[in-house]
Amino acid sequence: MDIAAISFILAKNKYMNSYEEKYNLLAEMVSFAVVDGKLHQRELEFLGIVANELKIEKQTFKQLFHQEFYPTVIKSEPQRIQQFYRLALLMHCDGVLHEREKVAIHEIGVTMGLNPYATKRILKAMELSPTGMIEAKFVIEIFQEQLN
Repeated sequence: MDIAAISFILAKNKYMNSYEEKYNLLAEMVSFAVVDGKLHQRELEFLGIVANELKIEKQTFKQLFHQEFYPTVIKSEPQRIQQFYRLALLMHCDGVLHEREKVAIHEIGVTMGLNPYATKRILKAMELSPTGMIEAKFVIEIFQEQLN
């Protein structure tokens, strides 16, 4: 998986305006990266690139690994969908799908109030993809289908 391409997808977020939103995004990603009990080198590199793109200082980024994260409620559905997709990309970043990651991503989707059928379809499509990535347009279409 091309880490530079993924970081571009993550960093270009028209909804994130404040430093606090960017910090919370990164904190949630760090928390999710260690859900399997390990932090793989590719995950660390991926998170470092995202931190850099979000203009989070190195010291602040490092501190995220030593504190507990309490997720914030994302009010906008497009933002929740985008965050879910970011976390799913992170899950595939190291090339290994751990059972804890699978369980956690499903729980996160439910907690976010996202349609469970849509989240399952997205995760299945990503699992079948050779790169672990799917088009953003496809992600949006899946969620729109579930609204009809």
